[in-house]
Amino acid sequence: MNKYLLTTTMILALTTTARAEVVVMSWGGDYGAGQVAAYNNPFTEQTGIKSSMVDSDNPTALVKSMVEAKNVTVDVVEVEYPDALRGCDEGLLEQIDPSILPAAADGTRAENDFLKGSITECGVGTVVYSSVFAYDNKKLAQGPTTIADFFDTKKFPGKRALRKQPKFALEMALMADGVAAADVYKVLGTPQGVDRAFAKLNSVKDQLVWYGANAEAARLLADGEVVMSSGPANRFFNAAVAEGKPFTTVWDGQIYDFAMFVIPKGAPHLEDAKKYLAFATDTKQLAKMATELPFGPARKSSIPLVHFFKDGKTDIRPHMPTNPDNLKNALSVSSEFWSDHEAELTERFNTWLASN
Repeated sequence: MNKYLLTTTMILALTTTARAEVVVMSWGGDYGAGQVAAYNNPFTEQTGIKSSMVDSDNPTALVKSMVEAKNVTVDVVEVEYPDALRGCDEGLLEQIDPSILPAAADGTRAENDFLKGSITECGVGTVVYSSVFAYDNKKLAQGPTTIADFFDTKKFPGKRALRKQPKFALEMALMADGVAAADVYKVLGTPQGVDRAFAKLNSVKDQLVWYGANAEAARLLADGEVVMSSGPANRFFNAAVAEGKPFTTVWDGQIYDFAMFVIPKGAPHLEDAKKYLAFATDTKQLAKMATELPFGPARKSSIPLVHFFKDGKTDIRPHMPTNPDNLKNALSVSSEFWSDHEAELTERFNTWLASN
């Protein structure tokens, strides 16, 4: 009996030791490695609290299953903005008091320092990612400079690629047709606006190449199948800097959104999870993440701290979604709009694709 109790005690002790750390779930790959360098390692060094990173292609689905099974094994999770809103509404996430977030160096409160919309009831913004378009500057020496140019097949002949979904494509079409970024969702929320967006897409339909996965955007451009392609800004940056591809990004009309840290309901180390979240979204740490990968930091005070990419020579500032020059004509994705209209617009989009 004593031997059994001793063995049980040892197992419990080992389990407790193994779990006595903040476990963060994110997207893996270079992105996860960047987070470890920017957040986890400095957090452990400064607080003494251990932290680890686990990867997932679909963090939101895992969080939902964990919470519903009352078996949560992670403490902090990065999700896309719509999933942070949805998870909060469904009671899957802890509410986060903004007062736990550190102020900027000049004393500006976090609520005023984070970009508009990047603090929600259950989420705190980490990075800004965006959809832009890029072109092959060897094929188009005098390349496009505006979102309207993407749809100008006379001035810029050749195939162009779009992701096979209504989201982003319809917003691009309206901005190219002269709708101000601030009015896009107001216009797209009307039958006339939807017709206008599809009419603009129809004007280039015979020159469009559709892709599914984001990785295809840069590949289609690199393989010469298209002369320009919409897609994630970081994909085009990586192809140009790491692989030497002749890509030039056009930021006019960029469509951006936030990634967010959330804490699942039932997180095993709730208080330490809050400490990690507050630390990782500090001005300096978000700036550090922006030097690891070309995403924009969610805090205004982080932006001036970013200069070189991690290679030590590439000025990363012109490649960040949050660079002031890149925000001059930019659109923030409306998760509320797509929550209300995605089903009907997807049906309309698929019908349009199937038509001649």
